Amino acid sequence: MASETKWHVPGVTPEEPLQAPVIESSFATLFPKYREKYIREIWGNVTKALEKHGIACELNLVEGSMTVTTTRKMWDPYAIVKARDLIKLLARSVPFPQAVKIMSDGVFCDIIKIGNLVRNRDRFVKRRQRLIGPNAATLKAIELLTECYVLVQGNTVAAMGPWKGLKQVRRIVEDCLNNKHPIYHIKALMIRRELAKDPNLAGQDWSRFLPEFKPKNSKKTKQTTKDGEGAAARVKAKKEKKPYTPFPPLPQPSKIDLQLESGEYFLSKAQKEQARQEERISKQKAAKEEREKKRASLYQPPQVSALVRILANQSLRNLRVPRILGRQISTNKTLLVSKPSYLKSKLDPNLSQFVQFLLMFLKLVVLLSKKM
Repeated sequence: MASETKWHVPGVTPEEPLQAPVIESSFATLFPKYREKYIREIWGNVTKALEKHGIACELNLVEGSMTVTTTRKMWDPYAIVKARDLIKLLARSVPFPQAVKIMSDGVFCDIIKIGNLVRNRDRFVKRRQRLIGPNAATLKAIELLTECYVLVQGNTVAAMGPWKGLKQVRRIVEDCLNNKHPIYHIKALMIRRELAKDPNLAGQDWSRFLPEFKPKNSKKTKQTTKDGEGAAARVKAKKEKKPYTPFPPLPQPSKIDLQLESGEYFLSKAQKEQARQEERISKQKAAKEEREKKRASLYQPPQVSALVRILANQSLRNLRVPRILGRQISTNKTLLVSKPSYLKSKLDPNLSQFVQFLLMFLKLVVLLSKKM
């Protein structure tokens, strides 16, 4: 009983009110444009909920702001702080039935800003999705273990619940954005919950039961050469130690020093422009010649191998005109003249030039045979 009386906080009710504040206090917060329609629809319910605590509220659609103000009808001075939290939660996309629970005792809220924790936008989106989990399973586990309501919206995370749970939620969210997976915290919370049921472990250290997070950095494998030496040894061999000198290195020549050395410094503006033009023209000529060489290379005839030349010479020597006139051409002259592709398809593709020459020669032989 002594501990209960020591930490007991007396409740404040309309039957046992406290003195209303003498000076008027007000809090205002802005809300995004996409929340305007929803806030207009539920503003009547917000007004009724705040009137029970003697707080006036105002909605300004021109500025996009919500304002809460104290009145002489207040019976709980701390209710204005609760009302401030209520309009903050409404601005951060928390639905009204959930946000209005902040007006009850023992429920607090925390708006965690996560937009500036990660610089890379793609990395930020991936880690924020990691906090939510597949089908919001991770977020649901966090809510069950911390007894808090958690909503991830844009660059903030809104949490509602007891103070102990809010501290755990903030630690989980910040560690997740710093590349520590929430599953480690979820495992630790589940173990703590089971250990709390055992009265024998109440005064002992639980660190031996909790999982430890060890960051795993991917180590680069050492690149080895053919001789088996590593890349580091190769770099050291290249870097030769220079002899020590107490004198600093010579200063590098400036742009004006280089112009003085080449004589460009003493030229007039017109002469400098003319030199630049000549240099530009020379570069254009060199590029043009290079392009013309590339174009001309497309029209050069392919090189005929020595084997093709030897076969062509041997076939011409062994060719007998009377024999062709007698039997071979008389049987196949129609096929050779009308369908030269037939002969070409039967030969090797490398002999295409020789085939064309041979077909022309056979056409002449056929014409001579007709005249005879």
